[in-house]
Amino acid sequence: MSAPFKVIFATRNEHKLREVRAIFTQTPILPVSMAEAGIDLDVVEDGATFHDNAVKKCVAIAAAADRPVMSDDSGLEIDFLDKGPGVYSARFLGESTPYDIKNAEILKILRDVPWQQRTARYVCVIAFARPGEKPVTTRGTLEGFIAWEARGSGGFGYDPVFFLPEYNRTVAEIPPEAKNRISHRAVALSLMKEKLLEINV
Repeated sequence: MSAPFKVIFATRNEHKLREVRAIFTQTPILPVSMAEAGIDLDVVEDGATFHDNAVKKCVAIAAAADRPVMSDDSGLEIDFLDKGPGVYSARFLGESTPYDIKNAEILKILRDVPWQQRTARYVCVIAFARPGEKPVTTRGTLEGFIAWEARGSGGFGYDPVFFLPEYNRTVAEIPPEAKNRISHRAVALSLMKEKLLEINV
């Protein structure tokens, strides 16, 4: 495999891109942003599953850019809410709504829900494809609970309300290096890294 092998990672989220690049350090695979690749394309994520959305985005951008692309779709599943917000995690209360407001609303909804019923998980599906080829996908999850209150200033999104019993902290309270080892995205990306190295991208 020649080095570096540049792959567009289909996101405009700089936090997410930093996580992705951290996973692929010390490999010949170099994730680049859509901006760095000169790609400005919005793909409507209207699939019923994380897998559907990740694949749709990956295939569309690979075709438009004529370059290899990785994409993800991820979100928060809360069992008490029938696994919502799920694929609507980014759009919960509106895409432009700050996450502190989204987190406050989730805490309000679950205010009187007992701890045993506050189970939740982060889910991430990663897709990779070359133009015109069938995508390869991987999936990662991180199990936890919805906390009683938002805590921590690290991470992003729903991290301040996602509690990890094994750490006795929310994801927003653990160091970035710990998050990059255990997160749903880290798991899915690590599996994808293995696949890409196996197939000599």
